[in-house]
Amino acid sequence: MGQIILRLDRVMADRKMSLKELSELVGVSNVNLSKMKTGKISAIRFSTLVAICEALHCQPGDILEYDPTAEDPETVEN
Repeated sequence: MGQIILRLDRVMADRKMSLKELSELVGVSNVNLSKMKTGKISAIRFSTLVAICEALHCQPGDILEYDPTAEDPETVEN
């Protein structure tokens, strides 16, 4: 099964926006945004996604990417 990959770090770098600045604009803690940035989340609220898109002047597709060949690390057997 494929996987959704978060590209928040790339969009933030393109916009030259720090985690602290985005956190203040969106109203989400640095810790939670950091988890999003590193892809360590399993869900995101639409309201948070809207706020991120508004702050970064982007579309959800700029942040979220589907990779049909990627495997979910939690379901891969060792």
